[in-house]
Amino acid sequence: MTFLNYLISGISLGSIYAIIALGYTMVYGIAKMLNFAHGDVIMVGAYICFYAVSRYSLPPLVGVILAMLVCTVLGIVVERLAYKPLRSAPSLAVLITAIGVSYFLQNAALLLWSSNPKVFPNAFVINTTDEAGNPVVQSSIDLFGGQLKVSFVTIATIAICIIIMLALLWFTSKTRLGKAMRACSEDKGAAQLMGINVNATISMTFAIGSGLAAIAGVLLCSAYPTLVPTTGSMPGIKAFTAAVFGGIGSIPGALLGGLLLGIIEIFAKAYISTQLSDAIVFAVLIVVLLVKPAGLLGKQIREKV
Repeated sequence: MTFLNYLISGISLGSIYAIIALGYTMVYGIAKMLNFAHGDVIMVGAYICFYAVSRYSLPPLVGVILAMLVCTVLGIVVERLAYKPLRSAPSLAVLITAIGVSYFLQNAALLLWSSNPKVFPNAFVINTTDEAGNPVVQSSIDLFGGQLKVSFVTIATIAICIIIMLALLWFTSKTRLGKAMRACSEDKGAAQLMGINVNATISMTFAIGSGLAAIAGVLLCSAYPTLVPTTGSMPGIKAFTAAVFGGIGSIPGALLGGLLLGIIEIFAKAYISTQLSDAIVFAVLIVVLLVKPAGLLGKQIREKV
């Protein structure tokens, strides 16, 4: 039961990494740039939801929708102001700009919301009553006679991750905008000649990725309820690692990489060392890339010179 508990926790954490990794893999697959500010969009979404629920007493679902709207607009603004002027610039310039945007968002959050840690409210609870009629807040279900406890946050995280993955696969294969994204991913020049608005397609990619980042931020802070301006930094790096692990540019690769990364991290903390868990995660990534440089589900692309 202990092993099963760790496995479920790893899948839950990996599902959060997978949702975050989608933002990296979609932007890289279409725009061929690494948006390292993506982790800080997670933090912004978590803060918006926190204040909507805690200060203004809005329902949690409304807080999540508001966080998605704010992060979607933020993603479009960041793309227009920071990345669009650098479409033809060297990749190093884009990378430096992304790091600059990341620090800008962190310091803006520091000025707006201070560095004091916030305790994020758990939205995934059920208010019930016990046998005596006293109110009880239930946040988990007991399985196997109470030997295994699974929190509602874990169940919701895994279910939401699966729904998002299936929706994105349908979106990219069946809708007009999804097909335009795939065309831009293959060849921007040819897509533009066929009448596709490449700039609008890239902006929509940033918007979708940022909206998903808000969901990931709420799920992350519901499972690990401390919220600070640097909350999204390490999860963002690990989600990028998951995207590379599974094959950056591949939506199923983001899912596989995120799940494997979450499971490896939880098992490393449980059975080896909590202090070495991050090192073990990145060491596994190095080994995988040595064996399969394009990632587990990535494809090698040969360029004729």
